[in-house]
Amino acid sequence: MNDLSRTVDTSRFRVLVVEDEWPARNYLVELLEASRLAEVVGAVASVGEARQALQPAPAGLEVDVVFVDIALEGDDETGLDLVRASVQNPRRPMFVLATAFKEHAIEAFELGVDDYLLKPFTEERVEQCIRRLAARRRLVVPQSPLRIVARRGRSLVFLEQNEVWAFEAADRLTSVHTPHGTFDLDLSLSAIEASFGRALTRVHRNWLVNAAHIKELERDGGETRIFVGVGIGPERRGVSVPVARERAQAVREMLLASATGLRRI
Repeated sequence: MNDLSRTVDTSRFRVLVVEDEWPARNYLVELLEASRLAEVVGAVASVGEARQALQPAPAGLEVDVVFVDIALEGDDETGLDLVRASVQNPRRPMFVLATAFKEHAIEAFELGVDDYLLKPFTEERVEQCIRRLAARRRLVVPQSPLRIVARRGRSLVFLEQNEVWAFEAADRLTSVHTPHGTFDLDLSLSAIEASFGRALTRVHRNWLVNAAHIKELERDGGETRIFVGVGIGPERRGVSVPVARERAQAVREMLLASATGLRRI
């Protein structure tokens, strides 16, 4: 989903369950699936596993709702920590605290939790919860696409997503390359990737590129580079980006998958 706004969707919710007690986890999965309003795409026992599952695709899962317990045995972090870490992400999923503890409700809702499901779980409670989430999703007004704010000296520069050629990390700094020039950012590449998801392609640990602006794929021995920008040949304007060896084949296949004219061997 390249659009950063949440749109109306009548399909089933894609759900991640985070619960350390396997009987409770399995029972909640059964109730969610039985409601026919949700599809459970993952069920894990710890915050660490949840963070991994919630990474931007393709490393993580596409998740609409996370049902998470507060106290997870053997885990230094709680379900509230998982919610708290996601507060600033504009593309974060909905969160439901599925717990036996009533006393955390105020803190949970202050953090932006979307619903609170008390144990013991029942078919009726789970279905009511899902229907409340569906009602909330229908009420959300689509927002304008997120813009990028960068620095040029003492000025702030505002950029549209489609103006970005690439993001580069070097010497603890992050830069954005555009037709208007190269500007400094305060965000890490990981934070940028979390905000824009599949609108960008990670081709190297230090580079995120806008695949729509890739003009050339260059191979020289064991090295692969892509040119991102405008134009082809001597008059081109843009930036030459290295492609990590372990990502080179995937980048080539991605580019060829949306193009025609070359005989595939």
